[in-house]
Amino acid sequence: MRILYHLTILPPKMPECEAISQEIDALRSHFGGDLIYLNPNRRSPIYVPRALFGLHKLGQLRSLEAGHDVHHLYNPDPFPFPVLRLLRRPVVYSLTGGIANRRLNVPFFASLAAVTVADEDSLETLSSLGLDNAVLVRPGIDTTRFTPSPIPLQEEMRLMVGSAPWTRAQFRTKGVDALLAAAQRSPRLHLVFLWRGVLAEEMDRRVRQLNLGGQVTVLNERVDVNGVLAGVHASVTLATAPAIVKSYPHSLLESLAAGKPVLVSRAIPMAGYVERTGCGQVVERVSPEGVLTAVEALTRDYEDMQQAALRVGQVDLTQTSMIESFQRVYERVLEKPESS
Repeated sequence: MRILYHLTILPPKMPECEAISQEIDALRSHFGGDLIYLNPNRRSPIYVPRALFGLHKLGQLRSLEAGHDVHHLYNPDPFPFPVLRLLRRPVVYSLTGGIANRRLNVPFFASLAAVTVADEDSLETLSSLGLDNAVLVRPGIDTTRFTPSPIPLQEEMRLMVGSAPWTRAQFRTKGVDALLAAAQRSPRLHLVFLWRGVLAEEMDRRVRQLNLGGQVTVLNERVDVNGVLAGVHASVTLATAPAIVKSYPHSLLESLAAGKPVLVSRAIPMAGYVERTGCGQVVERVSPEGVLTAVEALTRDYEDMQQAALRVGQVDLTQTSMIESFQRVYERVLEKPESS
C-alpha cells in the first residue's frame, strides 16, 4: 500500500516544526508514498485562488497514480478542491480543523472515499448532513520523545506557546496579541513562543514595542521541544475559529506527553477533551482578560490539572493509534469498487 499525500499550504520553512508535516512524515514512514504541495503561490507571479490548486500539477498527479493506491489530502476547512474530481484513485480528505458550521458541499464530500475528522463534534456534524463516509481519526504523536517533567508552581507561570502565525492577521486570530497584552498586565506571566521562520521580525518588533523582553522568549529555530517543556508549567494554543489550527494542536499533545497541563481556546475542538479529562483549562475568549482568567484558574487548580496531564499524556493520543486508525481507513476505501 502506497499513499500519495497532498498539502494545500505553501511548503513550510521548517517542516520539522509544522504539525501536519510531522504527521505526514510518520504516515509515509509506515505506508510509503510521496508528498505533493498543491498550492502554486510561492512561485506564481499572480495570486492563484485555491479553486485552482493542483490543476497545474494534474499531469504529474496522473503519472504518480500508477505507483500509489490512495490520495490523501489534508486541509483545515471543507473546501471542495476541483482537482480532486479529476483523480482516478480513491481520495481520503482529512479535515484538520473543526467544522465551524453546516455549510459545505455535501455532494462533493459524499463522492470522496472517506472524510476524516479528529473530534466527535465534527463527526456528528458531518453525519447529520448524511455523510456516511465520515470517520473519526484521533491525532497522535510519538510520545516516547517526551519525558514527564513536572515542576512546582511558585511565583511565576511559564507557558509554552505553539502554532505560530503564518500571516500578520493571525497575530490576532491565533491569540498572539492577546497573550502579549496579558503578559503586559501580569508580570508573573512568562511566555516561550515556538516560532517557524515566518514573520519573526514582526514578532520581535511587537515584543520590543510592549517592552516585554524580560517576559517573552521567541525560539525561532529548531529546538528540542522536550527540553523546552521541562522549563515551563503548561502550554497554550489559541484560535478565534475552529479551522485556524489543528483540532488537536501538536504542541498541546506534546505538552501532555511531558505531563504539562494545557490552555486551549473554546473554538478549538480539543477544548472538549480538556474539559472531560481535567488536563487543563479552556480559554473562553481570545482576549487579554480571557487569557488572564484562564491562567488564574490554572494556577488555582494546578496540581490537579498537572496530575491529570500525567495520567493521559502518554496514553490517550499516541502515534501508533493514529497510524492504526488511518490503516483501517485506507483498507476500507480500497475494498470499495473504484468509480469510473
